[in-house]
Amino acid sequence: MVNITVSIPEALSKRLKRHKEVKWSEVVRKALADYVDRLEVVEGGVISAETLSRKLKEKCTEVSSVDLHRAIEFYEEGRKLERKRLSTIQASS
Repeated sequence: MVNITVSIPEALSKRLKRHKEVKWSEVVRKALADYVDRLEVVEGGVISAETLSRKLKEKCTEVSSVDLHRAIEFYEEGRKLERKRLSTIQASS
């Protein structure tokens, strides 16, 4: 794994230190992965199977554990991303 250094304001550092139970490197890692995923969807118009699989695993551990409300939210989010992808493709054509 590669290490990176992130500079943050002193005030934010103090706030983070109040929550020692949080693994901040994991929070940053997930945030960076999510941001890059969104960039790639907008730029390339396609989300890889690996990315989709990772996102599904982050949302739940088993399909049977997903309640109907969460399933509908996930479906709607997918539809919104697909509409955005299609409009990006149409705009570039």
